[in-house]
Amino acid sequence: MFYEPKKQNHGLSKNPFNSLIIPRPIGWISTVDTNGVYNLAPYSFFNAVSYRPPTVMFSAGAGSADDRHKDSARNVEATGEFVCNLATWALLDQMNHSSASLPPAADEIELTGLTPVPAEMVKAPRIAEAPVHLECKYLKTTLIQGWDEGDEYRVIFGEVVGIHIADNMITDSGLVDVAKMMPIGRLGYNDYTRVDAESSFTLDRPGK
Repeated sequence: MFYEPKKQNHGLSKNPFNSLIIPRPIGWISTVDTNGVYNLAPYSFFNAVSYRPPTVMFSAGAGSADDRHKDSARNVEATGEFVCNLATWALLDQMNHSSASLPPAADEIELTGLTPVPAEMVKAPRIAEAPVHLECKYLKTTLIQGWDEGDEYRVIFGEVVGIHIADNMITDSGLVDVAKMMPIGRLGYNDYTRVDAESSFTLDRPGK
């Protein structure tokens, strides 16, 4: 089949685009607003974009009809900081609950029963239950204009200035034990996947 996304002439029951760029890592972004209220939300339009310096991005779509900004994007732009927490199989339910649309004054960390702990280099909290935290300093926002009026995507870039890895997730040979972490990823629709010992494999690059 062939279709043009803008015409939405795919003829399927749901737009297939989100199920073609897969699997997508989940950026579980924790922030704090200027009043000290914590926010936590998962973003599947998320990835690493450079190695030196280590840099990540997440894309936040429009918020509610009354407030066109997502709390995460607003907080990052106002404070210049955020933390990306690794979403894992063990934290699947909490990750999903933190995706609910709530007013800015709501603290998703408290509502999901998670534990905020201080970061080393930023004021945004880390999630104690997550095995990995990337402390980030805000770099810039790139605006992607949508097709409809008010439909806008804010692509937030941050430099990773501090990294926490749970000691029990590092092997005796000094490698990160990804299979033990069991990170989860987004597939599209309401579908997800996870990385574990059965689904991961090693592939050497040519000439290495």
